[in-house]
Amino acid sequence: MNPASCPLPIPADHPAFAGHFPGQPIVPGVVLLDLAALTLQQQLDLGARRWQLGNAKFVHPVGPGEALVLSWKPPSASGAIAFAVQTAGGEPVASGSLTPYAVDANVPS
Repeated sequence: MNPASCPLPIPADHPAFAGHFPGQPIVPGVVLLDLAALTLQQQLDLGARRWQLGNAKFVHPVGPGEALVLSWKPPSASGAIAFAVQTAGGEPVASGSLTPYAVDANVPS
């Protein structure tokens, strides 16, 4: 599997913008991570997953309505998936690694 990418849409009316930050809204890092994990889950057909964050780096703030692209490399031997988020113009926004784990039906989410 080669590196892949897809749009990472964040609605301009996302509820996080109301409090992060009034007058100058930016996407919280946790929202970027959540959307990246959910998108990887869908794109790689992983089913329901829990995720372990290996590392994350945030280098550029993102405002409402900015077009973003998520790219990723194939899972490593440990299962970790290296990812990067950038603007549609190619400016780096965030990067890191996430490792998916199957959801155990006996463990509360």
